[in-house]
Amino acid sequence: MHGIILAGGSGSRLWPLSRELYPKQLLKLNSDKSLLERTYERLMGIMDVDNILAITNAKHAGDVKIQLGEYSKNTIVLAEPAAKNTAPAIAISTKYLLDFGHDDIIVVVPSDHLIEDNEKFRATIEEAQKLAKEGYIVTLGIKPTNAGTGFGYIKTGEKLETGYKVECFKEKPDAKTAQEYFESSEYYWNSGMFVFRASVFMNALKEYAPEIYEITQRFDFTKQDDIDYMTFDQYPSISVDYAVMEYAKNIAMVKMQSDWSDLGSWDAVYDINKKDENNNVKIGNVIEKNCKNSMLYSSERLVAGVGLKDVIIIETPDAILACDKNDTQGVKQVFEQLKETQDDTHKVHTTVYRPWGYYTVLNQGDGYLTKLICVSRKGQLSLQSHNHRSEHWVVLSGIARVTLDDKVFMLKAGSSIDIPIRAIHSLANPYDTELKIIEVQKGDKLIEEDIIRYKDIYGRAN
Repeated sequence: MHGIILAGGSGSRLWPLSRELYPKQLLKLNSDKSLLERTYERLMGIMDVDNILAITNAKHAGDVKIQLGEYSKNTIVLAEPAAKNTAPAIAISTKYLLDFGHDDIIVVVPSDHLIEDNEKFRATIEEAQKLAKEGYIVTLGIKPTNAGTGFGYIKTGEKLETGYKVECFKEKPDAKTAQEYFESSEYYWNSGMFVFRASVFMNALKEYAPEIYEITQRFDFTKQDDIDYMTFDQYPSISVDYAVMEYAKNIAMVKMQSDWSDLGSWDAVYDINKKDENNNVKIGNVIEKNCKNSMLYSSERLVAGVGLKDVIIIETPDAILACDKNDTQGVKQVFEQLKETQDDTHKVHTTVYRPWGYYTVLNQGDGYLTKLICVSRKGQLSLQSHNHRSEHWVVLSGIARVTLDDKVFMLKAGSSIDIPIRAIHSLANPYDTELKIIEVQKGDKLIEEDIIRYKDIYGRAN
C-alpha cells in the first residue's frame, strides 16, 4: 500500500491558535507531537515508511518537510502552488505514484484528524483494502455520536461482505435533518478518508471529472519533481466528493472501528482534553473560580475566569478569542473577516518557529518591522536575499557568523551590521550558546514571501 496525506488547510476554525501560515495540522493540541506527525505514524503502522507521500500548499511545504523529515529523509512532499481543494490534490498525488509504476492500493487521509486507537484504525483499513482490491473506491464512515450539522453524511445502501455500497452523499444538513440522520441507522459522517487502487481512481476521474483528468495527464513526475503553477492553476477548485464520489457507481463504505475527531472547532478540542471536577479544561497560566464546562487556554499571559459557564477563552500574544462553547463554528467568520480586512492576525503568529530557532515580531509600522531572532545552537538561516527590504542586525547575546555577499563577519554582543536590499546573506550560530539578535527591516513590502533562498541546510532552497 501507499499513503497520501492531505496536509493543506487554512487554520480558520481554530483561530487564533491556528493561523493561515501555521494551520492546525502543525499544532500539538493534546500531545507532544503535531497532528501531522501523528497521522504519519498511524500510516507507518500499516505500510512501509517510504511509501507515504504528503501534499500541501507551497507556503506550508517547508514546515511539513521539517516535521516529516524526522521520520524519513525519503518522504515525498508535493507542494501545490495554489489551493484547489481535495480533488486536484488527490488526482496529482495519485498521478505521481502511477508515474513511478505504483498501481497499488492507496490510503488517503487528512493530516488534521485525531485518532487514538491505531490498532482499530489499522483493522478498518484492512477491511477497506479488501473492497478496494475488488475495484471499489472506499470511503470510511463515522457512526454519528450526535446530530452534528458540521459534517457531510453518507447514506448506506446494499450490505457488502465488509461494508456497504454507498447510496448517496448528503451535504451538511440543518438541525432538523441532522436529527433525522442521527436517529437512522443508515447514515454515517463523511470522514474524508478514502482507500482505492490508483488506476481505479484515475479511471473514475476520466469518466466523471474529465477536465481534472485531462489536466492531471499533463504532469510527468519522472521528468520534473515540482508542480508547474500555470498548469496546476487550470484545475477547478472542487472537492473529491463533488468531482467523483457523488457520481461514481463503485463507491463503498466501511465503518470506522476506532475513535475519531476532525477537531474542526474549539468545542471538539475541548472534548478531547482532560477536564477537572467541574468539566473545565485549563491549559497554561490559568486561574478559574466557579467556572463550569469551559475551556481556558493561555499561551503566555495570565487568563483568569470567574463564574463562567460553557465558554471558550483562547489567549495568544496578539489575539484573544472568547466565545460560547456551543457557537464555535462562528470562529471561521471572524477569521474570514480578518482576512478580508488584511489583518495579519489571521495569517501568522507574532512568534514563529523555524528549524533554526524562532523569531518574534516586536513592532511593526508603515515601512518598518522589528523582530527578535533567536538562533539555536548550531542553527543556520538559509543563504538568501530580499527584493523589497533592507535589514539592520544588532547582536544581543552570543556570537553571530554573518555571511554578506563574499565576506564573513564574526559579531559579538553589541555589534551591528547592515544588510542592503538584494544582498546575498546568511546568519549562523556556530556555537553551543543561544544567539539572539534584533532585526530591523525597512522597505515597501515587508512579507515573509520576500525571500529568495540559494542554499539551505533544511532543504528549503528555491
